[in-house]
Amino acid sequence: MYNGGPVTLVYGFLFCWASALVTGASLAEMASMAPTSGGQYHWVTSLSPPKYSVFLSWFTGWVATLGWQANVAAGVFFSSTILQGLLVLNYPSYVFERWHGTLLLYAALLLCVLVNTVAARLLPKIEGFIMILHILGFFAILIPLVYMAPHSSTSFVFKDFINTGGWSSPGTAWLVGLISSNLPFIGYDGPCHMAEEVQDASIIVPWCMMGTIVINGLLGFAVVLTFSFCVGDLQTALTSPTGYDFIEVFYNATNSRVGATIMTAVIITLVICASFGFLASASRQTWAFARDHGLPFSPFLAHVKKRFAIPLRAIAFSSVAVALIGLINIGSSVAFDAIVSLTISGDFTSYLIPIVLLIFKRLNGEQVHWGPWRLGPSGLYINILSACFLIISICFSFFPPALPVTPVSMNWSIVMFGGTVLLGMAYYVAYGRKVYNGPVVERPIIVTREGDF
Repeated sequence: MYNGGPVTLVYGFLFCWASALVTGASLAEMASMAPTSGGQYHWVTSLSPPKYSVFLSWFTGWVATLGWQANVAAGVFFSSTILQGLLVLNYPSYVFERWHGTLLLYAALLLCVLVNTVAARLLPKIEGFIMILHILGFFAILIPLVYMAPHSSTSFVFKDFINTGGWSSPGTAWLVGLISSNLPFIGYDGPCHMAEEVQDASIIVPWCMMGTIVINGLLGFAVVLTFSFCVGDLQTALTSPTGYDFIEVFYNATNSRVGATIMTAVIITLVICASFGFLASASRQTWAFARDHGLPFSPFLAHVKKRFAIPLRAIAFSSVAVALIGLINIGSSVAFDAIVSLTISGDFTSYLIPIVLLIFKRLNGEQVHWGPWRLGPSGLYINILSACFLIISICFSFFPPALPVTPVSMNWSIVMFGGTVLLGMAYYVAYGRKVYNGPVVERPIIVTREGDF
């Protein structure tokens, strides 16, 4: 909302939704070809030129693992700091401290760990319940806003570009503001990392990936439109002491702290529940990459006890990584943007590499051993659109949310992402290249060089 107001929120959401659909379709096609927990780094091995396949596969797995840890961190950070915002709303004497939010993050993370370990066998049923809760929560927020909040004009929502971020160019401000619109669609590769625990994965996983994007897009766009019309005074919402504009909007709509708290509690519940799945996918990605010797201490991380039949050590590793990422909040006032940026840069880079490789395969006229879910002749154009979107999103995810920049308001994700990549490269050169030979490939994806797109 800082960079463009409702105009960026509405049109940015549509842009990111359409882009998520083409990217999700590109990934779903590859997931149908090779439905494995490794996902992207597995596909890269088969799509790369033999000379570079091992390194590109390792690099993809490394950034994908980083992205998924940040994805979990974004979920638990969002839920915990929203709760902190409710404390500000209901207890005016409460002094907002960033380290309080970090402690609440650890509490939310602990709940995710318990669900993924103690209640692991119930996770499919919990996910089904979350789906129902997701739809009910949609109406619980939408209806009060529509009927109780003051409504803005259509010009304010669709035409008036409000740049409070300090950027000299409206185009730059709009592109920087896309980070908020990308957030609801992050992690749509999650189902593919659970593929080895799903029957008929080559069919079920692609449809789950696309279904997630379609449902989240439909519900999300309705909320975006409603929120944009009901935001009221934008400056008041953006400077809310709660730290979140939507809490201020809820309070303005209901004129009740209780009402705003109930509506906000719905969001907290949904985000925490989503984080259950984030941790499940992050741990499976970690486990799969460790199984193929892509991480330090891989034999330890890849170990699974038959008694539990879940990757407990990978879950522990992901939890520790998330706890460390959560420390960003103590030193930065824009920690949320930094964590989301880290998620986008990690996940989207791991999407971009196999999609670009598939584009080259199609342009060279090489036939591909497709799975049952495929895009057909339109696949090349869908892949190209996806690659363009991913490049834009990755580049602007590193921008600070507003100008001028100070050490506290700086988006430090570029340092974290770059540092983690450099550390990984050092590990790969020193030891990883000796033990990592790519994932186990059950069948080759590329069969011949015949010109069938």
